Amino acid sequence: MNPQTHIVVVDYGAGNVQSVANALDALGIYAELTTDADTIRHADGVIVPGVGAAQDTITNLERRGLVDPVLDILSRDVPYLGICMGMQALMSSSDENGGQPCLDVIPGVGRRFETTLPVPHMGWNQVTRTLNGAGHPIFDDIPDGAEFYFVHSYYCAPTDPDWVLAETDYDGSFACVLGRGNMVATQFHPEKSGVYGLRLLANFARIVAAGGVEQSSTTTAKV
Repeated sequence: MNPQTHIVVVDYGAGNVQSVANALDALGIYAELTTDADTIRHADGVIVPGVGAAQDTITNLERRGLVDPVLDILSRDVPYLGICMGMQALMSSSDENGGQPCLDVIPGVGRRFETTLPVPHMGWNQVTRTLNGAGHPIFDDIPDGAEFYFVHSYYCAPTDPDWVLAETDYDGSFACVLGRGNMVATQFHPEKSGVYGLRLLANFARIVAAGGVEQSSTTTAKV
């Protein structure tokens, strides 16, 4: 991996921020925890973690002045990895609290599970790629159907299925990985998902080092 590559983890008060940083450190990947808007704007790759509620996530991003820099890097197709609420925050809105506006990057809604199964959906579950996700470098060296760790009560329902890179079943199929261009977001927690979660984080770092998804798909460089 290019030692000059600058990856940042957006620290807006989410509970899993340090866990993500620790997982990257275990891989030998340096990532800067930051609340600074300019640092985010000038990063080569940005990770937005998150746990909890959509309202808290959006409010905390707004209070820290981080909505605009996140939208800026997304508009410029800077490699982005959203984790859990870092994925749900990208939707147009969430059904939480009677309707919570989100960042409106991905048209669609965060919906609460309607099932007789326990909610939140918590624990290990299989991740199956869609045709759109097949061959995506974020999944390099990860077998299709590998299990990842989930903790969530809401799931993303994009209006355009082309955003969906992978799905999981929980009394019905739901989108667990969304992506387009250099943006990827996971509903599960790679930092809690053992060897395949670490592989996914390493793949993201590889994408950043290569300058984007297209370049990463044509290189054999490894982190």
